[in-house]
Amino acid sequence: QVQLVESGGGLVQPGESLELSCAVSGTILSRYAMGWYRQVRGKPRELVADITDGGSPHYADFVKGRFTISRDIAKNTVYLQMNSLKPEDTAVYYCNVGPGSIWYFDWGQGTQVTVSL
Repeated sequence: QVQLVESGGGLVQPGESLELSCAVSGTILSRYAMGWYRQVRGKPRELVADITDGGSPHYADFVKGRFTISRDIAKNTVYLQMNSLKPEDTAVYYCNVGPGSIWYFDWGQGTQVTVSL
């Protein structure tokens, strides 16, 4: 059974940085395109960034230049480096297969990111 465990969230001030991690177990990470998503309560989940099975990254316009997605195949882990954080980045962040898939792994618990003074 595939498990996704997100970590690294927290409370930071605007302009600060965080690095999120998504540990994938039960499958081989390199087989899949993976994405980071975020959700604010009451709003739909949205794609933040994705990385193809070949390792090519893509970003939503609202994070371009600030966030970097990467992966460590040996550790079966996907990362999201978030710099220059803004209050509007406040959300619960999740990882899962990349966009365009017709299926998703069971969603993990996510990790809360709060950007506030």
